Amino acid sequence: MEMLPLSPKKLEDVYSFSSSSSCDSCVLEVKSESEESPIRPIFCLKKNTDMKRFEQTEDCFILDFDPFESVDIANLSISKSKSNVVDDDDDLSIITEKGEVACRDYPHSRHLCLKFPFDTTPHHNHCELCYCYVCDSVAPCKYWTISSHCNASELLGVWKLRRELRKMQPATR
Repeated sequence: MEMLPLSPKKLEDVYSFSSSSSCDSCVLEVKSESEESPIRPIFCLKKNTDMKRFEQTEDCFILDFDPFESVDIANLSISKSKSNVVDDDDDLSIITEKGEVACRDYPHSRHLCLKFPFDTTPHHNHCELCYCYVCDSVAPCKYWTISSHCNASELLGVWKLRRELRKMQPATR
């Protein structure tokens, strides 16, 4: 096999390169002698956002970025006021989650419930996986509203003390 250097004119005959300012990808077309050649254009992607679309339609494409580079979360949704101080607004949104969440998918103390957040919903509300922090029994326990066990939280010392006292008592049937 003999390899000869190609002149710029010959290169133009073999390769055609096009890029559009309105498009975030460029195309490298390989020309062939016959029109029936299976050679297709090769796309060069410049943004990660285009990758999924091209993965579904193209067999081969070139990435002009590192797909494993982590996204700088600090730049995503921070809105700064005129004094360059970050606002305390709730800017973060969870788009998706993968796997199970402990305080939603497994038994949990009422004050840790994700379905009925303790700070924003009435404490007597509970999901099917909530249990009483004091009694360690399925919510609602027999003291749920009478002794306010629905208000129990590990963050308050009085409830920790009641929980310890309850553990020391003999089991009742």
